[in-house]
Amino acid sequence: MNVALMPPSAQMRRRELRRRFLDVDASNIADVLDQMGLRDQGLSAEFRPFPAVAGKLAGWVYTIRGQMAPYDGTGDAAKMDACQGIGADEVCVWSGDGTGVCYFGELIALGMKERGCVGALVDGGVRDVRWLGEHRFPVYARYRTAVQSIGRWRVTGCQEPVYLRGATAEYVAAYPGDFVLCDEDGGVLIPAQHVEPVLEEAERLTRKEALIREDIANGLTLSQALEKYGHV
Repeated sequence: MNVALMPPSAQMRRRELRRRFLDVDASNIADVLDQMGLRDQGLSAEFRPFPAVAGKLAGWVYTIRGQMAPYDGTGDAAKMDACQGIGADEVCVWSGDGTGVCYFGELIALGMKERGCVGALVDGGVRDVRWLGEHRFPVYARYRTAVQSIGRWRVTGCQEPVYLRGATAEYVAAYPGDFVLCDEDGGVLIPAQHVEPVLEEAERLTRKEALIREDIANGLTLSQALEKYGHV
């Protein structure tokens, strides 16, 4: 559903949940997903922040997919149309069979940021890395390249399921309305129907870890802390 068509209360709820996700770690989310039996939601270690100091990426999934095409040197109207549909607190998630070319760069980032987009997850290439950092637009991608996609890679659909390279499975499915979180430890995808319970349990785990750190700093041994709090 288009974010702009959602009731204001639903938009506010999505924004609040995103804000809370920014206060938890991807590693804790991954642990919670394991506990819930969702064991193949991690993204491949190939995904990295661009630039390296991009910071945390968190938001609701908006999907765009494409494929390589014979070079013709012309633009991609479908790509621009797809970019126009994104809304507030969403992350554009790019997937396709492209190799060696960028799917995403500075100008598209600026256009999406104007619409409230909070970052990009790209199962492919990006460029304009320095400028993405200047604009404080977090991007996680598999590689960077100077080679543009225009005339080489075309968008074939948006807001439909896409498949990203996974950590424990070959691919992880990403659906519109899922949630993605990436930080220094890597990335995870949370299915839409599990977003709130996963977040609540991750917040509980985060509070427990804070208490353990505090007790250890005050002289408790690790063994004593684990005896007190249990495995984390």
